[in-house]
Amino acid sequence: MVEHVARAMKAAGVARPVIVIGHGGELIQEALGKDAYDYAWQREQLGTGHAALMAKEFVEGHDGPVIIAAGDTPLLQADTFTGLCEAHLASRAAMTLSSSIMDDPKGYGRIVRDGDGKPTRIVEHKDATHEERAIREINVGLYCFDCATLLRILPTLTNANAQGEYYLPDVLEAIRNEGGVLAAKVFDDPDVTVGVNDRWQLALADKEMRRRILKRHAENGVTLMDIDSITIEVDVTVGGDTVIEPGTILAGKTSIGKACHIGPYTTIYNTEVGDNTSIVASYVTSAKVGRQVWVGPFAHLRPKADIGDNAKIGNFVEIKNAGLAEGAKVNHLSYIGDATVGTLANIGAGTITCNYDGFNKHRTEIGANAFVGSHSTLVAPVTIGAGAIVAAGSVVTDNVPDDAGAFGRARQETKEGWAARWRKKKSAAGK
Repeated sequence: MVEHVARAMKAAGVARPVIVIGHGGELIQEALGKDAYDYAWQREQLGTGHAALMAKEFVEGHDGPVIIAAGDTPLLQADTFTGLCEAHLASRAAMTLSSSIMDDPKGYGRIVRDGDGKPTRIVEHKDATHEERAIREINVGLYCFDCATLLRILPTLTNANAQGEYYLPDVLEAIRNEGGVLAAKVFDDPDVTVGVNDRWQLALADKEMRRRILKRHAENGVTLMDIDSITIEVDVTVGGDTVIEPGTILAGKTSIGKACHIGPYTTIYNTEVGDNTSIVASYVTSAKVGRQVWVGPFAHLRPKADIGDNAKIGNFVEIKNAGLAEGAKVNHLSYIGDATVGTLANIGAGTITCNYDGFNKHRTEIGANAFVGSHSTLVAPVTIGAGAIVAAGSVVTDNVPDDAGAFGRARQETKEGWAARWRKKKSAAGK
């Protein structure tokens, strides 16, 4: 949530937002990146006014407006900040607050105005009188201040209130008492007021965020088959004419190419997918998938899977830390781990690369145009040469040269009449 707010600030022109952190602050720094933002520590949580004061060293000497927003308002957008700043500069105010009109303002601070309609103070819900609680104009918690005025007043705030905290909104009354200019920007968009105080509010905010993201992709030429079941995270990019089927999740730093077909019921995380590729009912994480590839259904591409152009990954296939060159095929029920599969190689159903000996991982190298028959076991480290053929059902423990044939199975023995004799013997024993 904090990062959504900070990103919106950057998009509005804030060069380097300052994030005030306290309880769990190290986790926030780790999640957002220690070098991405400036961080001001609030070691004791003594209220919003006290939190703003902790950032003094980062803004001291700044000549111009300072925006302050709550970190639990993830639906704020860049135009919200720019609109507030424009209103602030146009009014030449020392402080411009943002407000909204709500049918049910319970829990929000109320904007109290004088007879001329000018804001005079903000009263928190717990401190409000019965008459003040009837006010429907609420404080959004987004402010624009003249920097010098803010830094001068913050140390003078008191905590004489029900919470025993130093309230940032009290700066308004202090400015009014000294004759400063106050202004208010009323936002009609109800999403501006959305704060997250519990898991239900988080779910509602998440739903709206997903809707915004999906709308942006649809406007850019992506077809969404069921917006209620599709999730696309904020950093994901999707090319035009791609179709996203129901039950699909695209997350992390994922990029999907043009004219792809993704889903249904597919999860892709931190993965690059090329143009004209189809991924059906599969799970893909930290992989790379080329152009015109088919994946699925029920395939699992694990980290460092690198699938070349025109390759095919079929049903119930798992690929891990393995590269498949252009046109390679692994069609059915196979595990390819710690391996390289050459151009146009074909891996038969039920093939396994035995990459782990209980202590270390080992690689399997399969050359171009090789053919590995069904139900083969390749015990790494091992190399299957270019053009080689591995007979179905083989256990391969030694390297196979180019264009060679490998038969790693026992010779078949057929005994005429054996099955009838076996059944007769078992029937007699049963009596």
